Amino acid sequence: MLAKEFESLVRADQRFEISADIVLGLVCFRLKGSNEVNETLLKRINNGRKIHLVPCLLSGQFVLRFALCARTTESRHIREAWRLITQLAEEVMQELPH
Repeated sequence: MLAKEFESLVRADQRFEISADIVLGLVCFRLKGSNEVNETLLKRINNGRKIHLVPCLLSGQFVLRFALCARTTESRHIREAWRLITQLAEEVMQELPH
């Protein structure tokens, strides 16, 4: 299942966490840190118009939701999306005050 593949990529990166169990190909995850950091990451992802994530609040935490349900989606698409997400996450985290 492609959602499980994406989940394993998220879990392998210590900067991120899974926020809820996968349901019908929907992976809920976030950068560890503030809601503001996650909101900034979401804006960067969606403004790039290569992939689209939808936010929600779970127990007061801003969460990114990645839906993997298109029949034409392949493993390579998952890896490409993850590369984009992690690249943008790195940029967002570098901009944080130290």
